[in-house]
Amino acid sequence: MYINNKTIFIYMRVLQLFTFLVFFVSTCVADTECPIVKSPPGDRRTNRTSFTIMQYNVEWLFIDYYASANCPGSGCSWSNTSEAETHLKYVSKVISDLNPDIINLCEVEGCDEMNLLLDAINTKKDSNYVPYLKKGTDTSTGQNVGMLTRVDPIIDLYRSEDRADYPIEGSTCGYTGTPGSTGVSKHYITEYVISNINIAFIGAHLLAIPDDIPRCAQREAQAQVLQKVIYDYIQMGYEILFLGDLNDYDAETADINENKPISQVLDILKGSSGKYNGLYKLYNAAEMAAEWERYTDWWDSNDNCVTTIDNFSMIDHILLTPLLREKVTNFTIYHGYEEKCGSYNSDHFPVIIELIF
Repeated sequence: MYINNKTIFIYMRVLQLFTFLVFFVSTCVADTECPIVKSPPGDRRTNRTSFTIMQYNVEWLFIDYYASANCPGSGCSWSNTSEAETHLKYVSKVISDLNPDIINLCEVEGCDEMNLLLDAINTKKDSNYVPYLKKGTDTSTGQNVGMLTRVDPIIDLYRSEDRADYPIEGSTCGYTGTPGSTGVSKHYITEYVISNINIAFIGAHLLAIPDDIPRCAQREAQAQVLQKVIYDYIQMGYEILFLGDLNDYDAETADINENKPISQVLDILKGSSGKYNGLYKLYNAAEMAAEWERYTDWWDSNDNCVTTIDNFSMIDHILLTPLLREKVTNFTIYHGYEEKCGSYNSDHFPVIIELIF
């Protein structure tokens, strides 16, 4: 069969377009977002007298392939789609067993994954959850922070695009490198009105590695950005419910191994340091737990797959203004699965509070 140059040219252009579409789908579709709140907002709880809220880092909840991180693949915890789907089923079981009303999810890829998670949960029970997620700017990992909730917020999820210089004034990180600035790549902000109480609801995932000095300096700057969000809401008369994987320790509320922070991240967020030092006060809900219960993540520090007590720390936190703190009737860190190499459960444990309004 004779093929002229024009035919070859058209064929090559079609092939280039197909290649581009494959790349686009593999890198962009994975970042689906769903920040728009249902209208009118609904309350689908079966028990209207209490509110159960959970912080849960779900460890690379990725199903759509994300090229920049090679996940699922060698760049994350799940080497292929089959493993990633198995992990999703494990996460869905934890959520179904604990049955919270609102879940803040860290390390989720996008709304595609949250809808798949809902499908898995709904095979076990009628969940009545709705997913919400505002896409972040962490293009390296593709990780985002989202929420599953039975109670819709009253405004669409949004982000602060503010940045802060680092090292911040008074930094305790010991950073002597080149100064810079950073924003908070993974977070969202929304609002609730519960029993006539205005509540700012903030979910965040800060830079990893608590003892890394450059990241410490950047994480303090991230905390400074979020402190302004908190302060501005308090100035408007709002209560604050702040939760997330903050990748740092709390100097006031010691964890199981009494890990000491080199940063001021928790102090800044709680209002005892930073630009708005002393102008508001947040409390860590973990103060309600015994010290031996305070661990939310597992890290195989020796890389030997031997799980020992010193592998645990508390870097996931729920912070509250005094009025909300008074309404907390129960605090739990769920340790219902074993952390070990090869586990399909997350390397973090869920943190749960129950409030009565």
